[in-house]
Amino acid sequence: MRIGFFDSGIGGMTVLHQALKFLPYEDYLFYADTKHVPYGEKSKEEVREYIIHAVEFIAKHHVKALVIACNTATSIVIEELRNLYSFPILGIEPAVKPAVDNMAGRQKKVLVLATNLTLKEKKYHDLVQRIDSEDIVDSLALPGLVQFAENFEFDENRVIPYLEKELSSFDIQQYGTVVLGCTHFPYFEGILRKVFPEEVDFISGSIGTAKNLKRILESKKLVNQGTGDIQYFKSGIEVQDSFSLSNYQKLFQILDGYYAGN
Repeated sequence: MRIGFFDSGIGGMTVLHQALKFLPYEDYLFYADTKHVPYGEKSKEEVREYIIHAVEFIAKHHVKALVIACNTATSIVIEELRNLYSFPILGIEPAVKPAVDNMAGRQKKVLVLATNLTLKEKKYHDLVQRIDSEDIVDSLALPGLVQFAENFEFDENRVIPYLEKELSSFDIQQYGTVVLGCTHFPYFEGILRKVFPEEVDFISGSIGTAKNLKRILESKKLVNQGTGDIQYFKSGIEVQDSFSLSNYQKLFQILDGYYAGN
């Protein structure tokens, strides 16, 4: 049985990348809803329908667990999905708590980067209200980064001007931690580090989600049942062409290169 991963596009592969490190002897199914990406600029009702339809498809492949590797999707429909299916379903949310904890005693603020829809959701506002007792958390939507990633555009000469424009109204010197609150954003961590002061920390929920997945599978004695094989789908169509599969490997290489240097 495979472990399912779902995202609106290729962002969820940043979470899958971590899962492969913690759970190398599993088989995976990765479903990217590329027909409807990006989710962050659509209505909540539209996105909910897309997710429900996609998870119905994934469930028919008899997965033993499912990771909703999309902050926007998690914020909208995670509880509903858990009520519909018996297998474990994990979500991901902006790593606000570890970011706030990281600022203890440092007199710096936290900046959460995410999609518009994630930042609008009650789930996110409740999370910040619960954790941000000292009012140090600011937020910024960066939908352009999702489009850059989906277009496989990782040229800093294109991305940096966009970031500088979007951040122009912020005093970036006041931030000590930046939260990558969309799974597409870790592809740009190296570029973001060139925009923010050197001492700024970057945090995403990918590692925590992968660790949690491993813990849950171990508790159910469902670990080490595969070979690391990954089956890819785009909006219900299996990906088998060499060009797309090669691009997916390039994404992993981007992430490998970053983490090897840190």
